[in-house]
Amino acid sequence: MPPLRPWCLAAMFFCVPAFAQAAPPPACEAPEYRQFDFWLGAWEVDDGLQNGRVAGQNTITRVASGCALREHWVNAGGKDGHSLNAYDREAQRWTQFWIGSDGVVLRLSGGLRDDGAMAMEGTLPDGKGGAQRQRIVWTPNADGSVVQRWDTSDDDGGSWRNAFVGVYRRKAAD
Repeated sequence: MPPLRPWCLAAMFFCVPAFAQAAPPPACEAPEYRQFDFWLGAWEVDDGLQNGRVAGQNTITRVASGCALREHWVNAGGKDGHSLNAYDREAQRWTQFWIGSDGVVLRLSGGLRDDGAMAMEGTLPDGKGGAQRQRIVWTPNADGSVVQRWDTSDDDGGSWRNAFVGVYRRKAAD
């Protein structure tokens, strides 16, 4: 009976490459998941429509092993709200789910524009049986600030009016 050792060594030689292949990258490491990272951080937000008056504070953190961004907004009056923002690989777009302390829920979706700004749209019930369209665009600036422009439309996007302009400036480290 021939020795089995050479056959075993040969079988191991051919099978090892199948096990040695690189593991797939972590679930949310594709570049699309980093498109909104310019918004990460602790921010003081000035009201761009009110001559730089402080509108509130916002903190954006990475959560869910880097698969989402969590926002915690506190306005100058102390009311707060939270959002969860995530890139949906299947739909190839970003989604935001916002809930404010006033009970308002807003769902937005969109993506990164060619100019580097993140743009999302959604609708809110208008209280009269219809809906008001919402459009929010976050634009990163060379100085590290971010401008958030929020527009609304009562005629399904035929015309837009500005609801809020926030100028985000990074808070000094403690």
